[in-house]
Amino acid sequence: MKKLNTISKIFLYLTAASGTLWCGSYIAKLALSYQLFQGHEFALNYYLNNENLSAVFLTLNACTILTSISYIVFILTFIIFLASSRLSLKENGWLLIVTLIILITMPFEGFLISIDYKVFQMLQNGFNSMDILNLYVKRFKVLGSFPIIEVLSYFAILFLVLFRPLQMKKVKS
Repeated sequence: MKKLNTISKIFLYLTAASGTLWCGSYIAKLALSYQLFQGHEFALNYYLNNENLSAVFLTLNACTILTSISYIVFILTFIIFLASSRLSLKENGWLLIVTLIILITMPFEGFLISIDYKVFQMLQNGFNSMDILNLYVKRFKVLGSFPIIEVLSYFAILFLVLFRPLQMKKVKS
């Protein structure tokens, strides 16, 4: 990989930092939101009821906001990094695969963020816990295991960035 200019290095750092922050908060959000239900029928856990469910959603809201903002920053800084670094995707196959993973998962994550935004709006404007619970169930039913697959894909990105396979060697003539 060629030497990066200062602007590219800054955006690479911001991409890595926001990606790490997104991935960590996303895993925490998934772990917490899966704990709301028992089994595959999306039945509410026995220790949750309508009185304490609102407190759970308010707690999850902070993680949801962090996840959404850090993902948006991650996407923007990654695009700016690609533009400012002027690395050739043809010569850096690992970067092409990373870009494809990010671009393929982006619309699906955008859909999930739109559901999270609805939850955020409900929490700001007075809410019914059952309506928010229905949005969480919708989130799980529509895309199923996509969030887990996405997290594993982003772990693959870490491998690709560290080892940089499929990088063309320059031939000296």
